[in-house]
Amino acid sequence: MTYSFTKISASILAATFVFGAPAMAQNTMVGGAEMLPDRNIVENAVNSADHTTLVAAVQAAGLAETLSGPGPFTVFAPVNSAFEKLPAGTVEDLLKPENLETLQKVLTCHVVPTEAFSPAVGRMVMEGGGSAALETVGGCTLTASIDATTNALQITDENGNVATVNIPDVDQSNGVIHVIDTVLLPAS
Repeated sequence: MTYSFTKISASILAATFVFGAPAMAQNTMVGGAEMLPDRNIVENAVNSADHTTLVAAVQAAGLAETLSGPGPFTVFAPVNSAFEKLPAGTVEDLLKPENLETLQKVLTCHVVPTEAFSPAVGRMVMEGGGSAALETVGGCTLTASIDATTNALQITDENGNVATVNIPDVDQSNGVIHVIDTVLLPAS
């Protein structure tokens, strides 16, 4: 048991250095655009070529005003290729007006109502013995963990889908974005 805890502690420590402190994350490039920490989540996201599907979904769901608000928010932001991994037609169906509630639920299950940079999440994982529950605005429970091989922060949804944080700690005026490679879904 000591070996596992030591290994997890070493992974968290290494992840903290890999992810860096929030002050070092300022002016991060995402999707070919500079993410400015004095802009809010929506103001930055609309400039990322990697997040056009997410931005369209946020606008269709009527959440742009909320995510432009004071927060603080932590957004696990799936890239376009994450949406492409969903079954054919899923995104198109979600964007239909009759599926507004479902779209809002999916999107708000990517938002935690606090500012959580990766070192803080890493501490929560360590204190949780290898995982930490993150309650979302949409009522979903996400599980944060650290991959023992790559030291990458991973987020698992209620269905067991695992998203890897590819770009952590993108500082925003109203929170933080962590860029992920998989869409997180509410329990089915």
